Amino acid sequence: MKSISISPRPIFPLILPQLEHRYKISRLNHCLPLLHLDGAGRSLLLMASLNNHNHNHNHHFRHADSNASPPSSAVAKISHLKAVVLGDAPASEEDDVVLPSHDFSRQALVPSQQKYLEMYKASIENPAGFWSGIASSEFYWKQRWGDQVYSENLDVRRGNIKIEWFKGGITNVCHNCLDRNIDAGLADKIALYWESNEPGFDATLTYSQLLQRVCQLANYLKSVGVRKGDAVVVYLPMLMELPITMLACARIGAVHSVVFAGFSSESLAQRIVDCKPKVVITCNAVKRGPKTVFLKDIVDAALIDSANKGISVDVCLTYENQLALKREKTKWKEGRDIWWEDVVPKYPTSCDVEWVDAEDPLFLLYTSGSTGKPKGVLHTTGGYMVYTATTFKYAFDYKDSDVYWCTADCGWITGHSYVTYGPMLNGATVLLYEGAPSYPDPGRCWDIVDKYKVTIFYTAPTLVRSLMRDGDKYVTRYSRKSLRVLGSVGEPINPSAWRWFFNVVGGSRCPISDTWWQTETGGFMITPLPGAWPQKPGSATFPFFGVQPVIVDEKGVELDGECSGYLCVKSSWPGAFRTLYGDHERYETTYFKPFPGYYFTGDGCSRDKDGYHWLTGRVDDVINVSGHRIGTAEVESALVSHPQCAEAAVVGVEHQVKGQGIYAFVTPVEGISYSEELRKSLILTVRTQIGAFAAPDKIHWAPALPKTRSGKIMRRILRKIAARQLDELGDTSTLADPGVVDQLIKLADT
Repeated sequence: MKSISISPRPIFPLILPQLEHRYKISRLNHCLPLLHLDGAGRSLLLMASLNNHNHNHNHHFRHADSNASPPSSAVAKISHLKAVVLGDAPASEEDDVVLPSHDFSRQALVPSQQKYLEMYKASIENPAGFWSGIASSEFYWKQRWGDQVYSENLDVRRGNIKIEWFKGGITNVCHNCLDRNIDAGLADKIALYWESNEPGFDATLTYSQLLQRVCQLANYLKSVGVRKGDAVVVYLPMLMELPITMLACARIGAVHSVVFAGFSSESLAQRIVDCKPKVVITCNAVKRGPKTVFLKDIVDAALIDSANKGISVDVCLTYENQLALKREKTKWKEGRDIWWEDVVPKYPTSCDVEWVDAEDPLFLLYTSGSTGKPKGVLHTTGGYMVYTATTFKYAFDYKDSDVYWCTADCGWITGHSYVTYGPMLNGATVLLYEGAPSYPDPGRCWDIVDKYKVTIFYTAPTLVRSLMRDGDKYVTRYSRKSLRVLGSVGEPINPSAWRWFFNVVGGSRCPISDTWWQTETGGFMITPLPGAWPQKPGSATFPFFGVQPVIVDEKGVELDGECSGYLCVKSSWPGAFRTLYGDHERYETTYFKPFPGYYFTGDGCSRDKDGYHWLTGRVDDVINVSGHRIGTAEVESALVSHPQCAEAAVVGVEHQVKGQGIYAFVTPVEGISYSEELRKSLILTVRTQIGAFAAPDKIHWAPALPKTRSGKIMRRILRKIAARQLDELGDTSTLADPGVVDQLIKLADT
């Protein structure tokens, strides 16, 4: 493989002071500075405009000597970096960036850095024009909004926080997801593929069939008294009935609140009491791998609990999930409980749309709060619709022929924005998978990819690392040739997992959209655009259109250039949440008071010399060791780079000398035994990669980590185990395997 070096001039010297801080990027309408590549005495130029199709070497490089051309497998040093071109070779630890190939960029919606910069400039300098242009051209509005596209106040010093987009515009999200696509000729296109937990059981719905099912449920909900603005709590697994329910609520203007069907009855009751729903929708049971989870029993307990707290629900609509449990074995309360199959199919397959204002509520989604009380994040209709559809389209470079699979559950924001609404607003074909990703073996994901010819695969780093631990053999025995774009969501993905995902799963030919966003943001905020930017493994790269991220210090002063600090956003974007349900004061205190004038994300972020953003995790996951602020994600990334470490989770513990110490839970690779030698080697790896100040004070061996059924590590439990506060572990019912906690406690002094 030929090595090509470049002079040590930063690749994006203009981006730092302009794109990242002041967002005045008009000077970037030209190609980025020429970069000199030394290859056998020849000079090459890397152009920002990757859609100039008259160059050699996959059209990324132009030769000063037109008689010579480097091989397509050449690895270039860009500035101080090394690079590999998408599809040319695997990304190694020596490769700092992965360049999009000419073939991919040529067909991409955003084919170059130049195009991105043009669109980004337009979105920042004229957000009203940028977003109203998209809203007008790509969505149906019964009535257009007035002269003012948006209004905002993000500064608590100037009064109440307020964000509005397209207010006065009348629309409906369900109509735009279904009716509009059917009118455009997509009636017979597959809207949903459904794959059961048990191999061999599946189902499909076309867009016209989906609309009929949605209308039947919408008509039923109206018949039991659900009206515009009423709440409906949804406690369903990943059956097709889950997006059907969400869309049915949206059709009649009801506000759905989906609760992940893994939360305990206490957690469910807490949400019922808060939003006071007219109806609760669930199913009797679900299979997760070989285990049966009796959801109806959990709902029954929650309804008793909420009734004792003064909130009674008169209707519990229950779907019979026959593969998990027959109805005759389901506990039942006459007069309240109703079988879905007995009533919903009897209703008409057409239902009038309830037209709503853009600022009318669409859904409530509860997210964890530092006080223990969940926060009811409220998203409204118009801005969320426009933003989720647009982010989905560009971040995944969506094509009409794509088959899209997001492994997230609709109980989380990812399932709202990027299983249901974002994809269907684009008329996409979406795959739903009911079961566990490693059932009946760790090859199940790739079996599903091949079965449905999945082209876009979007998942969490936790799942990537878990599958990585099981070895390449479960991946490589499947073709996966249909894959075109990969995606990562939920937490920062460490570079070693990124490379495995890229090299093994994607065969070194699929770009990874490593997305950063939050329940509160509604959609992607910082993300690669697959055909435009060179990717650095582990970096979320640059902001999406209309997003102005800034990094500030503890005093709220914006930092320029290479820096680390608190990630904030200035100015609003259409997908932003509008309030916390019933607690606007908490909304302002949590998100806007810490740094007046900004939306405070709660996350830490670093920006490198090339302008790339690196998320370092929640700031409450930052450990202050002897005055050094150390992100837990940074230490975890160093640990999992060790060849014998499959997974790691780091928390802070009290330390008499340092203030806080670093406590690391480590899961070795399959077949590797716990040993003092491995412990020392892991600590040395962290010392080498980060510094002696970041070396873990304790390595706690972990056969597995406590995770929710969606794959999220429960760090709250790890903190209690590390602090030996074993009587304060709290609710462990949402864990995929509660037995893991006992294993960790037994190994505490090993």
